[in-house]
Parts: sequence; C-alpha cells; structure tokens
Amino acid sequence: MYFETIAKVIAERMDIDINDIKPESTFADLKIDSLDTVEMVMSLEDILGIEIDLDQPVTTVGDLDKFIQSKVEK
Repeated sequence: MYFETIAKVIAERMDIDINDIKPESTFADLKIDSLDTVEMVMSLEDILGIEIDLDQPVTTVGDLDKFIQSKVEK
C-alpha cells in the first residue's frame, strides 16, 4: 500500500534505481544505516502526514510497508 512511496524516498535518498527496490530488499542490502532510517522515516511522516513510531524492528522494505499499514489502520 505504501511500498511505492517508501521506494521513491529510498531511491531519492540513497541514489538507487527505484526498480532495484523490492519488498524483500533489506535495508542492509540497500546500504541504509540507522541514521538513514531515521531520516527516511521523518521524510515518510512528512509525505504521508502521519507519525511513524518504529516500536519494533523492521529489516525489509516490505516490513516497513506492513508496519505503516498497521499503524494507519488503527
């Protein structure tokens, strides 16, 4: 649901081809460290207009998508 938005933010931030980002792509594979993750989440909050409080570990782009969906659906 939010995968395309997440992929776009990652592609722009990390200078990666958006077509190389898959739901199963790990943040480690994409060379995204903890600081990048925090900044990416802040960008997503601005774009989506929601607060994203990562209260559980997410390791893939798909995990982040599912996490955001679970928070929005509440």
